Amino acid sequence: MTTVMPTADIVLQLNNVEAAYGAVKAIRGVSLSVKEGSIVTVLGSNGAGKSTILKTISGIIDPLKGNIVYRGEPIQKRDPAWVVRQGIVHVPEGREIFPLLTVRENLVMGAYTRPSGEREEIARDIDAVYGYFPILRERAGQEAGLLSGGQQQMLAISRALLARPRIMLLDEPSLGLSPLLTKEIFEIIVRINRERGVTLLVVEQNARIALKYADYGYVLEIGRIVMEDTCAALREKEDIKEFYLGMKETGVRGSRRWKKKKTWR
Repeated sequence: MTTVMPTADIVLQLNNVEAAYGAVKAIRGVSLSVKEGSIVTVLGSNGAGKSTILKTISGIIDPLKGNIVYRGEPIQKRDPAWVVRQGIVHVPEGREIFPLLTVRENLVMGAYTRPSGEREEIARDIDAVYGYFPILRERAGQEAGLLSGGQQQMLAISRALLARPRIMLLDEPSLGLSPLLTKEIFEIIVRINRERGVTLLVVEQNARIALKYADYGYVLEIGRIVMEDTCAALREKEDIKEFYLGMKETGVRGSRRWKKKKTWR
């Protein structure tokens, strides 16, 4: 039986949202809720529509149908800059840092929508993100394009923090990273959630890591939500074990045993 999230603390809600690229419909009647202070993940393979969900929330794509409610107010079809000013900040797939600017200049760009009189506060916030990612302090004067993939992901998350988000939308934060770096990034994501009170909506192909660190999860297939539950419950579902965690059930003397098999991440 699907767990129903309580409605009192819902900060972001999608209701029957559809979006398309030209004639190609990418998401079909997606409904999901994000509880304030939680980490929510959307799982699915390439082409399932995960990134489209985030782009529709952040205003990059206008939905064809449905509505997006943030703190009780509809925000669909609003300008992306307006969305950022409301506290919803998008970290896109592929990082999208400014490669010719220095690390520090990239961080300052993250504070672009903040009032010009907050220079001292912005400096303190930059120092705070260095606490999460000390390597960025060491590379502060270096061109961002010279960073490794993992360091660029750290910079992209840090730049988003400079906008002082209430909700952070993370698109494939593990993409192209080693298992060790992926673990490090997700541990920092949890720290940001717990220490700064930032709500996170994370889309991921790496179901194993997402289900370990998130609170609640949705499974997206061909643009539709096909399953949702707490991450603890999803980890125990047979379909998740077989198709998303790379394990297949085998019968051994009348008992259940699971073995690993090769599937997508």
